[in-house]
Amino acid sequence: MPRLFLTGGSGMVGRNIQDHPSAANWDIHAPSSSELDLTDMAAVRSYLAKNTPDLVIHAAGRVGGIQANMAHPVAFLEANTAIGRNVIMGAYAAGVRSFLNLASTCMYPRAAPNPLTENMILTGELEPTNEGYALSKIMATRLCEYIGREDRTAKYKTLIPCNLYGPHDTFDPAASHLIPAIIHKVHTAKAQGLDTVEIWGDGTARREFMYAADLADAVLRAASDIAALPATMNIGLGTDYSINDYYATIADVIGWQGTFTHDLSKPVGMKQKLCDVSRSRTWGWAAPTELRDGIARTYEFYREKVTA
Repeated sequence: MPRLFLTGGSGMVGRNIQDHPSAANWDIHAPSSSELDLTDMAAVRSYLAKNTPDLVIHAAGRVGGIQANMAHPVAFLEANTAIGRNVIMGAYAAGVRSFLNLASTCMYPRAAPNPLTENMILTGELEPTNEGYALSKIMATRLCEYIGREDRTAKYKTLIPCNLYGPHDTFDPAASHLIPAIIHKVHTAKAQGLDTVEIWGDGTARREFMYAADLADAVLRAASDIAALPATMNIGLGTDYSINDYYATIADVIGWQGTFTHDLSKPVGMKQKLCDVSRSRTWGWAAPTELRDGIARTYEFYREKVTA
């Protein structure tokens, strides 16, 4: 059975990868941060040299929503740059021939026209609210491209997922992304009998959120035939919804019937961020989970694991 080294195995993406039925085809090694500090270059190189994986899937990193990125830009840039460099170069030094790097649509310029195509990276100014994180992801993506360019036998490819949500997400308001933050807010409002929930901005900004298990499906399919992938490829829905739409859908799933207010003084980030999924469609893949179904499953996880 081929050996897979998975970074970020305890995070949302890593846990969904391990939960996927196709994970049974791999001997997965996913050490926790206490077992392997990915910011320690010597430790990472030693681990990879000793365990010699057939494939590395790099899903680790410091992540968070707008509030966290704005509050801690140094940490988001420094930690993610170190982790990306150490894992990619450690794998290459250990002779790993196949590498899947998971990046982020935050790499795209803030003013880029939608839908976002892979060739738009580094063609304009980044969104300031998560610039540090974006820079680290651009570095890792380019590093993989450069390795593939210099060494044709090294298949170092990057998948660029849109925003994600799902089981094993972070629901802490100080660190969560949009959908888990909304789930927590609306659930709390219902539990406390509140009549209103506040939305940052006017709610018209549009976002593309994919169920995390769908990304796991794409990742493990890519792992089985990495040579067929382009150097970079978006993984998303190819459709988006407004922030107001997400609030309304989540309220409907939870059964909260209050009203929403809007705080127009709060930052909202880019007005739209929608992936062009032409490459993944040509590859023969599309996300199978509808928004309401994914939110319902995520809320079920929230109630069982977070509020229980």
